[in-house]
Amino acid sequence: MGRMLWTATAAGLALGGAGGSAFAQSPSWYTQGDFIPVERVEIVIANDLSEDRKGQPIVLRRDQLPMLADIQELTATVVDPDGEPRPEPSAAVLARQGPHERRGETNGRALDYQFDDLDKDGIWDELVFVADLKAGEHKRFYVYRGFQQRGWNPHRTHAAIGSYMRHTVPFWESENVGWKLWFPTDIDIYAKRKPLLMSNRLYMGNLDGYGVSAENPDYGADIQSVDDSFGGGGIGVFEGDVLQRPRFSPTADLEHRFNSGQQSDTRYAFEVVTNGPVRSMVRIRTMNWNTGQGTYALEQTYSAWAGQNYTTAEARFLTWRPGGQGADFAVGIRKRPGENFVVQDSNQVVTAAPEALRNPDDVEGLQQQAPILYAGTALVVPDDENGRYQFVETRGGNHVYRIPARADGTYRYMLAAGWSEGEVLKTPQAFADYVAASARRYNSPPRLEGARVERKP
Repeated sequence: MGRMLWTATAAGLALGGAGGSAFAQSPSWYTQGDFIPVERVEIVIANDLSEDRKGQPIVLRRDQLPMLADIQELTATVVDPDGEPRPEPSAAVLARQGPHERRGETNGRALDYQFDDLDKDGIWDELVFVADLKAGEHKRFYVYRGFQQRGWNPHRTHAAIGSYMRHTVPFWESENVGWKLWFPTDIDIYAKRKPLLMSNRLYMGNLDGYGVSAENPDYGADIQSVDDSFGGGGIGVFEGDVLQRPRFSPTADLEHRFNSGQQSDTRYAFEVVTNGPVRSMVRIRTMNWNTGQGTYALEQTYSAWAGQNYTTAEARFLTWRPGGQGADFAVGIRKRPGENFVVQDSNQVVTAAPEALRNPDDVEGLQQQAPILYAGTALVVPDDENGRYQFVETRGGNHVYRIPARADGTYRYMLAAGWSEGEVLKTPQAFADYVAASARRYNSPPRLEGARVERKP
């Protein structure tokens, strides 16, 4: 999967034994009801920023934790030793939740986690969980070994592929924001009034994103008009000074903004990579893309994270054959119509405006417009991508980064969205502050400082 965002980097890894400067005196051992483990893996995560991180995704690769390489998911219990232990549940809770409800805890709090198999070979590739980190903290977590079947983990993210208005559409969402690809590489955004997951209602009921509030006001609304723009996030290549995009090939149906045919033009395939409580991912394959100058194929992988208003992305080119003029990668977002708030600073851009939300396809004016104080979108590229910002006037007006071609064909970026109707980020400035903080964390992921096995005597 290449350089996935938030993957902790290893330094001074201690395997087995008790050595390693990352480790202090160990706290007492966790228990849960009659689960009294005798083996655990201590993991130390460093926050190198001088600021707190709330709801920070922590992603650890299997090669960083060789002592857990051969593990069955139900034989792991991930614990924050500083977390508040859960009390013994009441008889009423146990009667409702059954024997898989967590029992009373001591010496820490179990966290929801995922062992995600990204390449689908049946072996986990990344351990994922979410935690708070204090400024400059070197924080311990434990993975306790031993089979136990307790721990309902309600999902805070969702990903799916649906047949939506007669064509295949990927969906992925956190509690606050959802994303979908009505157009195969240019993103639509829907935002919620209350933290919840609702994309299953969108695609299963085939509900209009602009009218979904009629079913439940908390569902919010679609807040992104895409048309022929980059929408809430889109990709392309610069061939010389010409910006090329997959759905605007020489043979595309330009009137309807779609490709013309699956054999004669660019084609796409979609899959859900993982669907879990703290991270959900979709992958989009773009094939047979011929610009008239060059030919390309790529995979895009988008991740939704619990509690966040951003999605992270990786584009990996499988075919990169530009013409003689060469090519650079392009990623952009649409300038908000009526934009009255914009921040462009090195590797990030924020655009926001008050809007009267309306379905752009409702040419007859059948649906009522919904005025809101602001809707905003943002794009962040990593500092090490050496992206160069430029504004592209054509196709709706777009804030775009041009990133020099990389030898490994892999590019990363972050997209974010907010609106005045949500529970968080209710003003453009609050949204911009959130994007700036997320960009700092994006460029300085949590660092794996060490890992070791401990066993009771």
